[in-house]
Amino acid sequence: MSPATAHAYTDTAESCGHPTHPEVFLSDIHGEYRAFSHLLRNGCGAIRGAINELFADAEEADRAQLASLIYYPEEKLADNPQLTSALPQVMSVLAYFDASKTPDQATQAFPADASDADQLIAAAQAIQYLSIKRLHVVGDIYDRGPAPDRIMDVLATYPQVDIQWGNHDIVWMGAALGQRGCVANVVRICARYGNLSILEDTYGMDLSALTDFALSAYADDPCVAFGLKGNPGFSEEELTRNVKIQKAMAIIQFKVEATHIADNPSFGLESRNLLHQIDYEKGALTLDGVEHELTDKVFPTIDPADPYALTPEEEQVIASLCETFASCQRLQDHMQVFLNRGSLYKIVGNTLLFHACVPLNADGSLKEVNLFGETLSGKALFDAVDAHVRDAFCATDPEAAKKGRDLLWYLWLGEGSPLFAKSKMATLELYLITDKAARKEVKNPFYTLYENEEVLKGIFTDFGMDPDTSHIVCGHVPVKVKDGENPLKCGGKVIVIDGGMSEPYQKTTGVAGFALKADEEGLALAPLTPLPSVPEAIAGENDILPVFEQVAAANA
Repeated sequence: MSPATAHAYTDTAESCGHPTHPEVFLSDIHGEYRAFSHLLRNGCGAIRGAINELFADAEEADRAQLASLIYYPEEKLADNPQLTSALPQVMSVLAYFDASKTPDQATQAFPADASDADQLIAAAQAIQYLSIKRLHVVGDIYDRGPAPDRIMDVLATYPQVDIQWGNHDIVWMGAALGQRGCVANVVRICARYGNLSILEDTYGMDLSALTDFALSAYADDPCVAFGLKGNPGFSEEELTRNVKIQKAMAIIQFKVEATHIADNPSFGLESRNLLHQIDYEKGALTLDGVEHELTDKVFPTIDPADPYALTPEEEQVIASLCETFASCQRLQDHMQVFLNRGSLYKIVGNTLLFHACVPLNADGSLKEVNLFGETLSGKALFDAVDAHVRDAFCATDPEAAKKGRDLLWYLWLGEGSPLFAKSKMATLELYLITDKAARKEVKNPFYTLYENEEVLKGIFTDFGMDPDTSHIVCGHVPVKVKDGENPLKCGGKVIVIDGGMSEPYQKTTGVAGFALKADEEGLALAPLTPLPSVPEAIAGENDILPVFEQVAAANA
C-alpha cells in the first residue's frame, strides 16, 4: 500500500482530530534529514504523548515499541512480522488524532482487502500526517549537512507546510537559475564542507571539467588557506580535490561578483571588490590603512593588471557549471517547492515568521534599502524582495528576470538583505587574512535591539500586527545554549529557534536544535537531543522526545 493511501485518509478525515495537535516550527535544518524526518515521524513528541495517555498502564518498553512501530512501520514489520498484532493499538492512536472516528471506524476507512500489515503501515503514516497540524520551516534547509534533497522530497508532499526562505536556500535558488555568483558560492561551500557529493551524487551533476581545471591550474599550489571545515574521512586524493576546487571556485567567485557589483550599483557593494587592492609582489592587502600579509600568495589565474578578468579556462568552467545547475531537473523541482510553499515571511495569527532579521538602523528605526533605485524598509522591503524573487523564476520580461536573479545573489551577502543581516560577507578576508578585526562581520542592530520592546513595537506596527500580543519567530544565528544564551529575547516576544540541528553547529550550541510548538495553550519551546543512526534508533527504539517549556500563553 502506497503512502497515497495515508494521504487519502487524511484528506477525507472530517477533523484534524485531537485538540493537542500542535503546529510545529523548525529552523536551520541544514541537510540534517535523519533528525528532521524523525521529528515528523514522531509528531514532534505528540505521538508518544498520545500513546502514554492511551496506554498508561502498559510497560514502558511496550509503549516505546508501539511508538517505534508507528514511526518506522515498514522497517519494524520487516524485522518482526508478528508486530501486526499491534494493529488495534495503532488504530486507537489513529482515532486519538482523528476525533471524528472510533478505532473501528478508522479501520473501516482503509480498503477491506488490505492485509493487516498494509493497514498498519497506512495507519501509521496517517498518524504521522495527522499528529502535526501544520509544519513551519523557518529557513535554511541547504548546506552543511548531507541530505537537503531528501528534506525537500518530504516537503514537496507534506500535507500542511510552509517555508520561510533562508539565506542558504536563497543562494541555491539563484544557483538553480544559473546566476554566476550564486553558482560559485554554492560549489565553493560544498567543497569547503566536503559535500560535493550533494552536487554529483544527489543531483547528478558532472563536475569533471571543474575538477580537471582545479587540479591543473593549482597543480603545484598547496592551497594553504583553503583547508576543509572538518574532514569527512576523505582519502588524500579526495582531500586534495576538494581543497583545490574550493580555491578555484573562490577565485572565480571574487571575479564574477565584480561583474554583478558593476551591473547593480544600487546594491552598494563596491567596497567588496578587493582583488585590485592586493599587492601581488608583496603578497599583501591593505584594508582601512592597515597592511595585512596574505595567508596564501599563490594566484596563478589572476592577472594583476586586470585582476577581475576570467581566464578562458575559468570562463569555460563557470559557464559549464551554470548550464549544469540550470538543466538539473531534480534541482528545479526542489526550487519549485520553495516557490510553491515558501515566501520571505509569513504571519500566523499573532506570530511573524522570517529567517533572519528586519534590517534596522542603530537607533532602532527601520533601515532603508535601495533596491534598483527604490528605497524600501520593513514590510514594504519584504514584500518587494518576495516579488523580485518570484520574478527571477517567472517573469517574461528579461530585465525583470535578471533583476530577480541578481537580487538572489544580493540577498545572500548584501548589508541590506533581510536574510544576511551583517555588514559584509568577508569571504576573501576569512580565507586570506588572519587579523580577526579585518575579518569581522558586524551583525545588523536587530540582534541587539530585539531586546528593546519599543523597537519591536515599531516592527509589529509596520507589519500591521498588535504589538501587545505579537511574537517573532526566527533562526539564522545559532543560540549558544552551552554558554548560557537564552533563545527567548525581550521576555519571549522574539524566539530564536536556531539550535544547531545539523551536526557541524552542535559544538557551538550545545544542543541539537530547537522545536517550537503552538497549540491551544500557547507557544512552547524545547531543545533537542541528537538522534543516533536510523538503524540504531529503530533497533533500540530510541526517540527524540522534546521536553517543552511554555514560553507564551495563548493570545498573549
